[in-house]
Amino acid sequence: MENSKPVLLDNIEHHDLRVMTGHAAGFGDAINQVRVYPNEFAEVQREYPIFFRRDAEGTFYAIALLGFDRDENLFLDSQDWNARYVPAEQARGPFLLGFREGSDGEGPMMLMEPGHPRLSRSEGEPLFKPHGGNAPVLEHYLQVLRTLHGGLGLNDDVFAAWLEAGLVAPVKVDVRIDDDLGYEIPDLFSISGETLAGLDGAALAGLNARGYLAMAFYVLTSLGNMPHLIALKNRKLQGA
Repeated sequence: MENSKPVLLDNIEHHDLRVMTGHAAGFGDAINQVRVYPNEFAEVQREYPIFFRRDAEGTFYAIALLGFDRDENLFLDSQDWNARYVPAEQARGPFLLGFREGSDGEGPMMLMEPGHPRLSRSEGEPLFKPHGGNAPVLEHYLQVLRTLHGGLGLNDDVFAAWLEAGLVAPVKVDVRIDDDLGYEIPDLFSISGETLAGLDGAALAGLNARGYLAMAFYVLTSLGNMPHLIALKNRKLQGA
């Protein structure tokens, strides 16, 4: 399918459209980090280290670290993505949510990227049932998009609360794979465990009431995945 800007998914025009599931470098999965959102931290922290970055405007966002070299996803092999959870930003595949300007209460629209390598008219799982209605795979993608939509709406408020509490701090990530190979990853931030431990009762209660305290602990807990990531890198090097 030719590359073009996103278009509205239509069950008549695209009645025979299919999507190839699974994961591979050819689908754009060979990446060393992926953006993640606060409403998925509970799932993400079981698999990946979570760090923060700032964009050009100074806005904070979270990423899951997947590898150390460029285009290196240590969870990806020739068969699939080896983790119990794939972050929503990557799991959305060729689909996006769109919104009409000035819409008065209308629901979001589901868009697709026509040139995405996952889409086909002959391979993969059908998006629509033969006699109309969404097929299960399309319902799955809709749920992923709902996660993304919720996360986008939550992101700035969560970071604003953490910044107000002084919880966001630079972190030095200097990884040693072996005596000859190491990586220093710049410009990363995390939750300050020291500051978190020193918050008074009112600050803790305020964060907890909004669910943001648990999210902060998820970020800290996720750092325990760094040894596993290093082990995956060693396994890759030994295999090479």
